[in-house]
Amino acid sequence: MVSYIQAPPAAAASAPSPIKATGRSLNWGVVSTGRIVSKVIADLQSLEDANVIAVSSRNEERARAFADEHDIEWAYGSYQAMFDEPEIEAVYIATPHGQHFEIAMAALKSGKNVVCEKSLTINAAEARALVAEAAAQDLFLMEAVWSRFTPAFARAMEILESGELGEPSWVQADLGFKAQYDPQWRLFDPTAGGGALLDLAVYPLTWAIGTMGFPTSVQASADLNEDGVDLQTAITLGYSGVRHAQLMVSLNSSSTREARVSCTAGWLGTNAPLHNPTKLFIHPVNGPARTEVFEPVGENYTYEFREATRCIQEGLTESPTMTWEHSINTMAIFDGIRHQLGIRYPNDLARTSNS
Repeated sequence: MVSYIQAPPAAAASAPSPIKATGRSLNWGVVSTGRIVSKVIADLQSLEDANVIAVSSRNEERARAFADEHDIEWAYGSYQAMFDEPEIEAVYIATPHGQHFEIAMAALKSGKNVVCEKSLTINAAEARALVAEAAAQDLFLMEAVWSRFTPAFARAMEILESGELGEPSWVQADLGFKAQYDPQWRLFDPTAGGGALLDLAVYPLTWAIGTMGFPTSVQASADLNEDGVDLQTAITLGYSGVRHAQLMVSLNSSSTREARVSCTAGWLGTNAPLHNPTKLFIHPVNGPARTEVFEPVGENYTYEFREATRCIQEGLTESPTMTWEHSINTMAIFDGIRHQLGIRYPNDLARTSNS
């Protein structure tokens, strides 16, 4: 059984103006020049009080090309060289999962505030070590589960907490697509933490945890390929009372990519994709159905960076919306699932989880 401290459902996030400055400007550095960074960088740069002044890559030439494309002043051929620059106050890390711990730890030891892509680490032991270091250094650390900060998710939590739909009893969420197998691609590389679980499951899990908190039991089944990574994983979460969650993630097939929360007096659902919905469908039993529509701001990554920037400006070490406890507990769930499925990564050999 997975071991963690029970936490309440996430509070609804508030983001009245994601672009407008909330305090002094911060200087940011970015680790990686991969596909995700190319999507995210414009949203970070759109904040009035965020200055993206540096980027690092294992290849300095690639870093320089990325910097020129995105109007960034400094380019580095290693992350440590960038971390040694005193003007950089915060870093965003978007490398494959297997590299998160090493790079985030180096950033914290270099005195940098850190926003690190999900999953924060490979296992709970790594997550605990990062949290301990951030606490010791009095620095900000946040896992970049951006979907928790979007207006649609915040509004969904507000509706569910209002009691309009009664008590939540069942969450169903899926996220899948057909990925072409390539052993060099991070999605299929065990060293990178490949597989559907660490890459996709955080998104449907966010709906279950946001609605009902952390579960009392976790059961999983999966199909593993010859490299030992999961191509498709089904997860059932159990809670006290008549409450359950059924989650499915897949690299082997397409899915609806939607979430639905069934309650004692109605239900709430999203359109696709569940991690960045533009519509909520609200169906109370004793009232008319309605649809609420949300206009994205950029790619909608803006909201997580607004939260991180605000927290750093205010001297906080963790976000009240995306807490350290939440990240550790999530990694503990994944540890438990991987134990059931027999999935082991190289990082596990160096830092065995106590979960």
